Amino acid sequence: MSKKMQSNILLLITAFIWGSAFVAQKSGMDYIEPFTFNGIRTIIGALVLVPVIIIMNRGKAAEETLSPGEKKAENKQLLIGGVCCGTALFVASSLQQFGVMYTTAGKAGFITTLYVVIVPIISIVIGKKIRGLMWICAGMGVVGLYLLCMTDATFKLTFGDTLVLLCAFGFSVHIMVVDHFSPKMDGVKLSCIQFFTSGTLGIIGMLLFEDPDINAILDCWMPILYAGALSSGVGYTLQVVAQKHAEPTVASLLMSLESVFAVIAGAFLLNEVMSGRELLGCAVIFAAVILAQLPSKEERMEKRLKANDK
Repeated sequence: MSKKMQSNILLLITAFIWGSAFVAQKSGMDYIEPFTFNGIRTIIGALVLVPVIIIMNRGKAAEETLSPGEKKAENKQLLIGGVCCGTALFVASSLQQFGVMYTTAGKAGFITTLYVVIVPIISIVIGKKIRGLMWICAGMGVVGLYLLCMTDATFKLTFGDTLVLLCAFGFSVHIMVVDHFSPKMDGVKLSCIQFFTSGTLGIIGMLLFEDPDINAILDCWMPILYAGALSSGVGYTLQVVAQKHAEPTVASLLMSLESVFAVIAGAFLLNEVMSGRELLGCAVIFAAVILAQLPSKEERMEKRLKANDK
């Protein structure tokens, strides 16, 4: 099996883990409150990445060429980046977790995926150019959202759907923050710090606004462990490893399948049922996500030139 095929399989597994994690998040609400769930799960995600970082650092010490001053500056930048990314992740994941309380896992998965369309639109605000196709995708996203969420033919979102839509904007901001910091530093270390930051903020929210019960937390061990260890720790690590040999467009398309897996997992594990109208909305949103990630004419031309050079 080629490395590219192995990468594609790993990305498909990643999408399944992320999509099915919506079921874990939904199930967790039967036991504990949102800040408690998110705080513990992201701390677990950070702890899972610690041994990954240790393994990746083996052999790097001998290749270290930075002076003590440069190393200190690098660590400072890594800490700042991790805290910024973690704060954005905390806001987005908290909105999602509260939203999952009031809507289905499948709908939450598809609405969250709208971040793929929202990110380019936010890029306009900060002065970046986007393709005209993105406006079509944004329009499709709105139509799909209407079909999926406004099932009584009104222009009113349910409370849970609104929270998850806000979470999609939150994850869009998170992606922009990660995009700013990630090229400058180690991605796995950055993720580990962001998980610790998000988890710490979640624990603070738990202590201030909730009444944590250790017995309820222990009863919820399976959803927490799945969402923390697998969705956060393993899912992110698989993504990092797989994207080394996968084409970016193919990688993003495969990872966007998390929304499909969210619906499938919700149907099989939580007996969630969607109407024909809601399924059509899912299909329209998924089509918008796919179109948003297709390469532009310039990107295709650049790829051809690189292939010819080889």
